[in-house]
Amino acid sequence: MQISARGDYAVRAALSLATAYPTLVSTQAIAAEQDMPRKFLEAVLADLRRAGVVRAQRGAEGGYTLARPPRDITIGQILRAVDGPLAGVRGLRPEETHYEGAAENLPRLWVAVRAAVRQVVDEVSLAEMASGKLPGHVRKLIARPDAWEPR
Repeated sequence: MQISARGDYAVRAALSLATAYPTLVSTQAIAAEQDMPRKFLEAVLADLRRAGVVRAQRGAEGGYTLARPPRDITIGQILRAVDGPLAGVRGLRPEETHYEGAAENLPRLWVAVRAAVRQVVDEVSLAEMASGKLPGHVRKLIARPDAWEPR
């Protein structure tokens, strides 16, 4: 799975908002804290607002806040809001792929890959991520000897 810059920025911005929730936070403050380009951050926050993840308030005292408590927003929701479906195969959803011959069973593998990604990003909330108290099954994945090794 490849996490885009947009997805990375969106999760980082949402984590900043989670730690300040329910206080409004300016784009300037998030950009400074997370060392992000402000214009790009504004575009990412606009995507999150359209998806109902954050809400904005204009004005001198304005800014952004999460639309729901951090415990009710998952990392997967944020990634989908800015990048669309989590797993795609040539622009198709895994269950929409079809192959002949030797590759006929490949769609099952693509569906399994999506399910594995979902098992992590859809089961970790902003609150858990911000606190570092990740679910047990995610901690087990992180603790695997090969988890931190590049391949």
